[in-house]
Amino acid sequence: MRVIGLMSGTSYDAVDAAAADLELVGDSLVLEPLGARSEEYDDEVREALVAALPPGSVPLSEMCRLDTLIGQAFAAAAVRADRELCAGRAELVASHGQTVFHWAESGQVRGTLQLGQPAWIAEATGLPVVADFRPRDIAAGGQGAPLVSLVDLLWLRGRPGTPVALNIGGIANVTAPDGTAFDTGPGCALTDAAARAFSGGRLGYDDGGALAARGAVDQPLLERLLAEPYYRLPAPKTTGKELFHAGYLRAALAGRGTLPPEDVLATLTRLTAVTIADAMRDLRATEVITSGGGTRNPVLLRTLAGLLPGVAVRSSDELGLPSDAKEAYAFAVLGFLTAHGLPGTEPVSTGARHASVLGSLTPGRAGLRLPPPADRAPVRLVVR
Repeated sequence: MRVIGLMSGTSYDAVDAAAADLELVGDSLVLEPLGARSEEYDDEVREALVAALPPGSVPLSEMCRLDTLIGQAFAAAAVRADRELCAGRAELVASHGQTVFHWAESGQVRGTLQLGQPAWIAEATGLPVVADFRPRDIAAGGQGAPLVSLVDLLWLRGRPGTPVALNIGGIANVTAPDGTAFDTGPGCALTDAAARAFSGGRLGYDDGGALAARGAVDQPLLERLLAEPYYRLPAPKTTGKELFHAGYLRAALAGRGTLPPEDVLATLTRLTAVTIADAMRDLRATEVITSGGGTRNPVLLRTLAGLLPGVAVRSSDELGLPSDAKEAYAFAVLGFLTAHGLPGTEPVSTGARHASVLGSLTPGRAGLRLPPPADRAPVRLVVR
């Protein structure tokens, strides 16, 4: 089956589209990457998202408008991916949508909201669409995240030692071979917020870690940030920009005087590296497979490697999945599993009572014609 996976993460800067041929062969799911494209949100959508995300507050009319605008952006990305990567022969679209709120209280997730109405994607492409992946796991008592954990488990199975998958987006998450998976804390969320605040909105992020590289870590600020209770919660756990946002950063800086922007960025970059490294030590990682936008920050990766002597830190590119598009490929896999009636979660990873078939289906132009249910779930993912 030829599937297009669509993803926009907690950095909310673009829609990533990845196309793959997927086939069940014995106990393996074979994935052949066909390529990936990234479509940046236009200024109208990005500014509306910034206003709507915590700690912002907007009326329901604005949420309705965003649902449409994001759905149209995802539809455009899917159309382009089908034309340029699939020669117009895609059979299914799997859309994560754009997370705008993840409702967590006292370690329990109560709900989640992803915008990007899938009807726009189905109408533009004519293809059936799997969307709304997270709510089913939450209804089963899970965290609804990190959903890529099942894909990571299948993909890394059989590698020597203790390989741990690490995705650094706005929030960083990890998956270990025993199924332990959780959000470690901020990936780029706070550094992006700082870059945006200090530049008056001119910069969306610290490009290449250039600002952090010119600064020095402020130890009192780092200790204040590391006192965040989230870091001491047991796994499985999940977080998002409901916690780590611009207001959180302003509160952390209160009373610290006027720190140079470069020092703040250096400290926040160190915070991300320290919280990830702490998780890796707890998991006894012997190898870290990185992906996500944060991998484009060499300062962050150098800091992380320095905190993990003797642990190989490498990119998912080396294993056949482009680091910038790995999550989009992962959702293509999850969409394929749903279409074949197979569960897309590992309960130990999300804390759910049981594994679940994920998502809701929107029919394509020809109605909803699903393949026969698969006889058994795959035990490994092979990238061809």
